[in-house]
Amino acid sequence: MDIELRQLRCLVAIVDSGTFTDAAIELDVSQAAVSRTLASLEAALGVRLLRRTSREVALTATGTRVLAHARRLLAEAEDLVRDATSGHTRLRIGYAWSAIGRHTQTFQRRWPSVSPGVELQLVHTHSATAGLAEGLCDVAVLRTEPGDKRIESVIVGLERRYCAMAADDPWSRRRSIRLAEITARVLLIDRRTGTTSLDLWPDEQPAVEYINDIEDWLTAIGTGRCVGVTPESTVSHYGRQGIAYRQIRDAPPIPVRLAWWRDDPHPAAPTAVRLLTDLYR
Repeated sequence: MDIELRQLRCLVAIVDSGTFTDAAIELDVSQAAVSRTLASLEAALGVRLLRRTSREVALTATGTRVLAHARRLLAEAEDLVRDATSGHTRLRIGYAWSAIGRHTQTFQRRWPSVSPGVELQLVHTHSATAGLAEGLCDVAVLRTEPGDKRIESVIVGLERRYCAMAADDPWSRRRSIRLAEITARVLLIDRRTGTTSLDLWPDEQPAVEYINDIEDWLTAIGTGRCVGVTPESTVSHYGRQGIAYRQIRDAPPIPVRLAWWRDDPHPAAPTAVRLLTDLYR
C-alpha cells in the first residue's frame, strides 16, 4: 500500500475548504484532479472517507480517524523539511543532565550577539550522547568521552565534583567531603548518562546502586540511604529542597565537552566553543 502526501493534503483541503471546487482552488489543480486524488486515496485504503451530497461534503467515521492521522503526518513532513532546509539558521544543543550549569542563562543571552541569524535551541534528552546519536541535536554537551570515532569533541571547561546527599545528612553540616569518606556510604550511579565511575576509588570502593534517570537519582538520594557524586553544574541546575551538595575537595575535575558529528559539523559550532570556553574561563 502506497500513500502519498499529496493524497493526504487533498483530503485535508477538501475538509477544510468544504467543497471540491474550493479545494481545487487551494491546491491550484482542477476539480477533476481533486476527485481523482481522493478516489485514489480511498482505493489505496480500501475504505470510504467522504460522503458527498449536492450541498455538502461530510466525513465518514473512518474518514474522521484518517483525517487526524493525515494532519499529523503532514505536520511531521513539514517539520522534516524545515529541519533539513533550515540547516545553518538554527543550532540545537543537546544535553543529558544539566546543560552548562550556571553558564546556561548567560550563554543563551549572549548567543544572539555572537551569532546573529542563528536560532539557539537547548534540547534535553536522556541519552549517552545527549541526543547527538539520535539526531535530536547538532551539538551535544558531554561530560564523558564520546567513545565513537565518528564524533569529534573539544573540551570547553572544567567542573568541580560535588557529593549530593539528603539535606538532613550529617555531612550537610560540613563544607567539603573527601573521596575516601564516600567508601563508607552507598553510592548511587546513573549508568546511562552519569559522570561517576568506580575508577575514582582505585583501592577501596563504595557499595554501589545503579539508576537510569536524574529524577530517580535525586529522589533516592533524598531518602538518605545513599549519596551521589556529580559535576557542579548539577548543583545550579537541580537545586531543590531535601538535597544538599558539598564539594569533594580531592576529586579530579570533570571536563565539559562540546561534541558533533565529524563528517557533518554545524558552521556555528566553533562559535559555541569559543563562547563556552570564555564563560568557563
